[in-house]
Amino acid sequence: MHAAFYSIIVMKTKGIILAGGSGSRLYPTTAVFSKQLQPVYDKPLIYYPLATLLLAGIREILIISTPRDTPYFEQLLGDGSQWGISLEYIIQSEPKGLAEAFIYGKDFIGQDQVCLILGDNVFYGKLDFLRKAIAENTGGTIFGYHVQDPERYGVVEFGAHGEVLSIEEKPLKPKSNYAIPGLYIFTHDVTEIAPKVQPSARGEVEITEIHNAYLRNNQLRVELMGRGIAWLDTGTPESLLEASTFIHAIEKRQGTKIACLEEIALQMKYITREKYLETVNNLPKSSYRDYCVRVLDEIERESF
Repeated sequence: MHAAFYSIIVMKTKGIILAGGSGSRLYPTTAVFSKQLQPVYDKPLIYYPLATLLLAGIREILIISTPRDTPYFEQLLGDGSQWGISLEYIIQSEPKGLAEAFIYGKDFIGQDQVCLILGDNVFYGKLDFLRKAIAENTGGTIFGYHVQDPERYGVVEFGAHGEVLSIEEKPLKPKSNYAIPGLYIFTHDVTEIAPKVQPSARGEVEITEIHNAYLRNNQLRVELMGRGIAWLDTGTPESLLEASTFIHAIEKRQGTKIACLEEIALQMKYITREKYLETVNNLPKSSYRDYCVRVLDEIERESF
């Protein structure tokens, strides 16, 4: 079975991938290319958050990165038309916190709501939780992922109806086992909130302050990711290797590819069969291209 078809979300939602940062924890791997351009098994890391947005029904996407890396992303991904989407790029002169994404992206967001995903976060599994959250968001929505060591992360405490009671960064005594992954949904108001956030002691505009602004207005909710979802953070050499091993194991077992953007675009009906063929024919000879050819063959066999 290939990527399942999902109906497109009617609510206008734009996506932002934050792909900046120095990637110092991965040095010397990141001495030339950013971590989002490093391979996770058989694809660049940025393919995975991009696939998440596409599968959520988001077709207008802004990529924010560094002066050094932005040209590489443009070379790799282009304008997105080969997948039936629109990709834009903005250069972030230097990283000063996740919340800066909403300052740089203000004009791009406009009056629409926005889904921000960090460029080094990998999600695998049914994305019903994300589509539901996008459709139902009326302020801010964050996600809770059950972990064994919550003290390493930002931790959310929530009430019986999904309302957020508190958020703590790397608490010594966590109030829950639910960490907050790098995936957030906000209404367009976020572009007015972000510029008012004062830099923290480490000089960054913290995403936690955005959360707290919505929380003070009783507009912040948490959606829990179920056991069928895998969340992988690839910020260290060990976690990058674990992500590659995880993707390899599933692809080898199932005979399908995770985050194959051409396949997703076809299944989501962002592109026609003819556009798919054109795109695949432009790919260089590789196992990736062979897979894309096989995808269409199998779909056409199943249609009879």
